[in-house]
Amino acid sequence: MTRQGFRFTPYEAPEQTPFEKLFDIFQELITHTSGDFDEAIDWLRELDKEYELTTDAYTIDDFIEELKEKGFIQEEFEDDPDGAGEDGEEGDETKKGVISITAKMERIIRQHALDQIFGKLKRSGAGNHKTGKSGQGDEHTGDMREYRYGDGLENISMTESLKNAQINHGIGSFHLDENDLVVEDTQHKAQMSTILMIDISHSMILYGEDRITPAKKVAMALAELITTRYPKDTLDILVFGNDAWPISIKELPYLKVGPYHTNTVAGLQLAMDMLRRKRNTNKQIFMITDGKPSCLRLPDGTYYKNSVGLDDYIVEKCYNMARQARKLHIPITTFMIAQDPYLMKFIREFTEANKGKAFFTGLKGLGEMIFEDYESNRRKRLK
Repeated sequence: MTRQGFRFTPYEAPEQTPFEKLFDIFQELITHTSGDFDEAIDWLRELDKEYELTTDAYTIDDFIEELKEKGFIQEEFEDDPDGAGEDGEEGDETKKGVISITAKMERIIRQHALDQIFGKLKRSGAGNHKTGKSGQGDEHTGDMREYRYGDGLENISMTESLKNAQINHGIGSFHLDENDLVVEDTQHKAQMSTILMIDISHSMILYGEDRITPAKKVAMALAELITTRYPKDTLDILVFGNDAWPISIKELPYLKVGPYHTNTVAGLQLAMDMLRRKRNTNKQIFMITDGKPSCLRLPDGTYYKNSVGLDDYIVEKCYNMARQARKLHIPITTFMIAQDPYLMKFIREFTEANKGKAFFTGLKGLGEMIFEDYESNRRKRLK
């Protein structure tokens, strides 16, 4: 008698080419430098000196040439008035090469962020958000139930129905009636419109902690997730500092923090204006922030600022926006990447006003939490 089982062999990591090894590091550096190719390569050269990443057979310059050949970077030439002419004299204009990343590289960066943050996620085809409620729908669950009047014929499981007919009536007098029919249950699909708000106030790079890069990675990963797994959903991204404005997915790798205060109200106003134009029933706002609201734009165009503490005037405006969103059935989920007790208290009251959710977290695990919340919100409000 023989037994079947599993045979285990030692795991061997896939062999990487010199280009692949450097490319993994380059993707991280180009994100940290907000798309600045020259700065990323300078960092790569420093790492090479310290860790001996290259050899005489394959250098950083070889890596740059291969990036060009593969279409990840492009070189454009512009006039350099300070360059030397053919006779070596200063002042004659020459052409200076400026290297930038391509759209192909931007897509690679988004895919890299998705793999990093949602690495355990198995991609599927075009999908949409489940309601958790069974009935007439368009996504099979694998569960079986008895036929009900109004069920579509395409959902009837003939194998299970024929099996029931044999059991109920016998093979000799075989016939099939309504009581034998079995239906594979389905779930409704819903479409979701999401606004992701990213705080780009100056505090996002203060105290020696880079908070904007993880926020960018989360945004890129979420964008890639939605476009590949839930193409019927929409994701819009806005940033807020002294004011708020929308940015495209293409702009994410180049996003930088500015010398701004935090105008949370402007961000929420813009988010709700954008969602009002969406046809989807299900709408939500995700807000990534690390600081207190400290700025408002007044009707005359000037700014009211108070960066010392939680200003009552500014705070009350935030609460009003949270209540307005609640009336519009727009839940706000706040991802607070700061642990100050007084700020946490403000976020709890803000969340209560909206009946939304809040997560108090550091930078570690931010992406996983946003993904889990996005998935848990995949519900269609049926009445």
